[in-house]
Amino acid sequence: MMGSNDGENVLHVRMFGGFSMSWNGRLVTGDSRSSETQFAYLMQLLLHHREDGVRRVNLEQVLFEGRDINDLHHAARSVIYNAKKKLKKAGLPDVNYIERRKDVYYWTDQIPVVIDTVEMERLSSEAKSEEDPEKKLQLYLDACHQYTGEFLGTQTAVWAAQEARRYRVLFCDCVEQAVQSMRRRHDYFRMEELGIYAAKVNPLADWEIVTMEALISTGRYADAEKLYEDTVDLYLQEQGLRPSPRLMELLNKLGGQMGRQYAVLDDIQMELAEADSMRQGGYVCSYPVFQGIYRMITRLIERGGQSVYLMLCTVVDSKGNPMKAGPMLEDLSQRLGDAIQHSVRHGDAVNRYGKGQYLVLLVNITRENCSILQRRINYHFLVGRQRTGIQYHVNSVICTADGQTSI
Repeated sequence: MMGSNDGENVLHVRMFGGFSMSWNGRLVTGDSRSSETQFAYLMQLLLHHREDGVRRVNLEQVLFEGRDINDLHHAARSVIYNAKKKLKKAGLPDVNYIERRKDVYYWTDQIPVVIDTVEMERLSSEAKSEEDPEKKLQLYLDACHQYTGEFLGTQTAVWAAQEARRYRVLFCDCVEQAVQSMRRRHDYFRMEELGIYAAKVNPLADWEIVTMEALISTGRYADAEKLYEDTVDLYLQEQGLRPSPRLMELLNKLGGQMGRQYAVLDDIQMELAEADSMRQGGYVCSYPVFQGIYRMITRLIERGGQSVYLMLCTVVDSKGNPMKAGPMLEDLSQRLGDAIQHSVRHGDAVNRYGKGQYLVLLVNITRENCSILQRRINYHFLVGRQRTGIQYHVNSVICTADGQTSI
């Protein structure tokens, strides 16, 4: 990241995943509170636009947007004056840090700066023109690892949002170029590492596919299956939404490529069997497994005619509205899961579908018994004068004459 200015007397700036500045190992600004001050906004503008500078009118707009100030010029000069004092106090050389040329402000050339955004663009540019395949790949990987999160994190200014989008596209391009190179080389170890990293710094962008491809290509099928289930559950539980159709399609396609070593039936049966320690209450499973159970049950209905119901349990507030966020939601979700586990039968399937929601597949049960089950769940869930509750939706899984299943 630090390029040719690795030594002392260099201002190191991080703009990916937040904002921080450090001088000779000492943090000038960077904690969550100090990153949203006028000093931080000023430095972000000046350092990001070092080449072309920042016009006074644009600087004032960013610093004082929405505020009723009589003399914007005077207010801006005060911010700049205080910024210079802060920089000097942090130990930077006593120079004119912020220079004004006509109506444009510039960061001084007397203080060398290394910025992660600049390094990423430099590395990706060098990678495009590099002829040696190994060096080209390494440059793309180095560019990827400069990106440690969204540009300027929570900064909401229009210019920052536009740049965040541009850097996100650049990161995706670098990852894809690196993956193509590693795929040709069968370099699945680094492909796995890059997939994990990309999913961490650029979540909800389907990078889990890269990791799963690497796992399958190296025969690590058990790890690939776990990644598949964990990915779907992550989207549902942590984000409260279904994975994108593209992610589900590609994960299922890759999952279909998984094979097994030759084995005898007894060994296979032992592998399939559920551990005794896991046989308490209902069968708690990930969404992909729940989906498979649901589809299998609907096929069995065609022959056996069992009565099957799908129940959705949702945590609601005191007004009966579904809870979608808040500090209490995770605790209430866990309590709801425990209440369901203590209430359902051994053969019922349970899945935590999203934030504050659970799916329960009930086989060989009547509508009346569904109501009894709901009262049992409430008994285990409700405590004292608790104002939150559970909302239930129950649908019968019906098999039509042509074998199609409806809900």
